[in-house]
Amino acid sequence: MQTIELSHPYAKECIIQEPIVLALGFFDGIHLGHKEVITTAKKVAEERGYKVAVMSFNQHPSVIFQNVDPDSIQYVSPLERKKELLKELGVDIFYLVDFTKEFGALSPQEFVDQYIVGLNAKVVVAGFDYTYGKRDVANMELLPKYASNRFEIISIPEQKSDNGKISSTAVRDLLLQGEIEKANELLGYDYIMDGVVVHGFGRGSKMLGFPTANIEVSNDTFLLKNGVYIVEMFVEGKWIPGMASIGINPTFDDVHKVTIEVNLLDFDKDIYHLPVRVKWLKYLRPELKFEGIDALIAQLKKDEQDTRNYFKTKRG
Repeated sequence: MQTIELSHPYAKECIIQEPIVLALGFFDGIHLGHKEVITTAKKVAEERGYKVAVMSFNQHPSVIFQNVDPDSIQYVSPLERKKELLKELGVDIFYLVDFTKEFGALSPQEFVDQYIVGLNAKVVVAGFDYTYGKRDVANMELLPKYASNRFEIISIPEQKSDNGKISSTAVRDLLLQGEIEKANELLGYDYIMDGVVVHGFGRGSKMLGFPTANIEVSNDTFLLKNGVYIVEMFVEGKWIPGMASIGINPTFDDVHKVTIEVNLLDFDKDIYHLPVRVKWLKYLRPELKFEGIDALIAQLKKDEQDTRNYFKTKRG
């Protein structure tokens, strides 16, 4: 997949000079609804002999339109993860637009002329609720007016699951509630965080008998509800089952920011500073403040048994 970064106004030589099918959206998380948009675009592109392209933005539009602090926004799929997921779906070209005030100030007609027609799109695919400016003047129903028969438009209807509309907002809400299994259903894959193993307090192995890998993730990574989860961690080329805690370790009362700690089952290697990937599978319990170390250790032993039972059942 070729990634092309565009800053408004872009230079024409940056654009691939051949017809494309263009999928439009912010695509945070690339859930099943997004997948329907992109796979539809891919199918049409294959039928017509075109390349399939996706156009998205380097930051959420709310940064410009609502003056949201860009450093405060967390994404279900930070940029590198988004690129990975798009590549897996067979996207040929990823146009990544720098969402600036100047870009956000484009009229609907200017957006269509410069960022659809200008990108040589012959077919545009987007969700029914896609907007390219203020909703009342820049929605999918009005897109044919701005298109003036220069490209075909395919609007993907609302995608639903048993839990309602499939959307990035729904996924984020489920993650914040600890409903990781329901979130994974909407995503169509298990939620993943990428990070690096860093040094922690060292209590896991020395005091508790449960050594943990402390995972540092990027600030824009969407964090789940605090609690204990069943996970798998990809390290040194393979997935290893384990349990993870995300929170502030209230029993010790000396942690002032959210930390992610993973205890890997039957694993005892030095993996400090290695890149890892954590796959979140099941919520076990909330974060608790224990009366003492013995109570915490007893609970950790139960968590470990629940984790082993989960993988035993899963592997059949």
